[in-house]
Amino acid sequence: MDRRTFLKATAIGSIATGIGSTLAAAERYFPAKVDPSLFEGINRAKDPAKKTPLEKTHAPVISAPASIKAGEPFTVEVSVGESLHPMGPTHWIEYIALAIGNEPAGRIELQPRGFLKPKVTFDVVIPKDAAPAGKVTLVASQHCNLHGTWESSLNIAVA
Repeated sequence: MDRRTFLKATAIGSIATGIGSTLAAAERYFPAKVDPSLFEGINRAKDPAKKTPLEKTHAPVISAPASIKAGEPFTVEVSVGESLHPMGPTHWIEYIALAIGNEPAGRIELQPRGFLKPKVTFDVVIPKDAAPAGKVTLVASQHCNLHGTWESSLNIAVA
């Protein structure tokens, strides 16, 4: 065997070994399979009365008063799922955000460690001019590293 053939065979063997090791490590550290279709847009519960198990753990749940008085503070609680989403090194919620209509109201970044239960509280004040029709829509969103972005909304009356 000449030197050139030997070097080519060695380089190809090294590359093949490296790719195989990388794939094996990925399977070991990230064992959960990802559904690529969940990353194509914003996910929402298709039928709130009959949620799938995935929707029950990923669609944000908004807790707020049914009606509020303009200019006065109130509390909005956003949790990820009816049964709270687990947090771990391979499956976690990256952030939870709240918007009032199209206006951002707050965003909390979360870390993929510890034993967190993804639930946050926002203190909100809605001015009278923000609700000319007498109502506003609260929009909560969250992003899961394995299941994409999820969104829920809640209409509240403003007096």
